[in-house]
Amino acid sequence: LVGGVLVEQCPTRSEVGTRLLVVSTQLSHCRTILRLFDDLSMFVYTKQYGLGAQEEDAFVRLVSVLGNLADQLYYPCEHVAWAADARVLHVDSSRWWTLSTALWALSLLLGVARSLWMLLKLRQRLRSPTAPFTSPLPRGKRRAMEAQMQSEALSLLSNLADLANAVHWLPRGVLWAGRFPPWLVGLMGTISSILSMYQAARA
Repeated sequence: LVGGVLVEQCPTRSEVGTRLLVVSTQLSHCRTILRLFDDLSMFVYTKQYGLGAQEEDAFVRLVSVLGNLADQLYYPCEHVAWAADARVLHVDSSRWWTLSTALWALSLLLGVARSLWMLLKLRQRLRSPTAPFTSPLPRGKRRAMEAQMQSEALSLLSNLADLANAVHWLPRGVLWAGRFPPWLVGLMGTISSILSMYQAARA
């Protein structure tokens, strides 16, 4: 974010901005390598969730299972793309990068759909008129539902920020792919990171 702003707005500091963008690229490459070890943990999570029998809502169960499947497929596709760039495998890396990015975008879209659905359902439960001879929601349960709504809203914003970047990294011609300047890519990533850290701190 800072490197992109310096390159875009401050020609006198463009060298510093360029160096920061180089650091950013190397950190991104580092994260790609670290994800080589994430397949097993993702598989364990996918196996534990299974077909989502613990979910009461059928739509939430469906998008969660599909999201887990997209996430599970994402890792090996990215590994092949990385190995192709490193000349470990003799394949076209661009196709594998496109496939892995598309799977990431699909997972984010499913996450957005899930959060929107949960927000709608929770809002309906909070605002629905109380039926005759039934007591209103207990204060503790209402607060828990409001906290869940806030968590879903934060997840929605985080996923939308990541989705904006995912589309940017798809091949040109797909929506706004390739049109984001570095500072905007950094801004979207910063928003997503701050929201994720805030949620982790609350948890």
